[in-house]
Amino acid sequence: MVLVVFAVWMLIFDSNSLLIHRDLNEDITDLEDEKAYYRNEIEKDKKAIKELSTEDGIEKLAREKYYMKKENEDIYIIEYEDSLKLDNKDE
Repeated sequence: MVLVVFAVWMLIFDSNSLLIHRDLNEDITDLEDEKAYYRNEIEKDKKAIKELSTEDGIEKLAREKYYMKKENEDIYIIEYEDSLKLDNKDE
């Protein structure tokens, strides 16, 4: 009887119980997934920084994202029908 009470105490109520270990293992898994995500983001940022470290990269970003242009230059923005946000209330 004492062994059963001791086993129940150790498995459920103790500060090192299996329930706490299961929760901690889930937390570790979540943190490892987060770590992998942030490492991937760091690699993307390093590539972007490397690309922006050249004059051509800065010019490309300015033209594509901010629609900047050189003097005496015209820019035409072509939008395709599937890229436009249409307000279709009939659907």
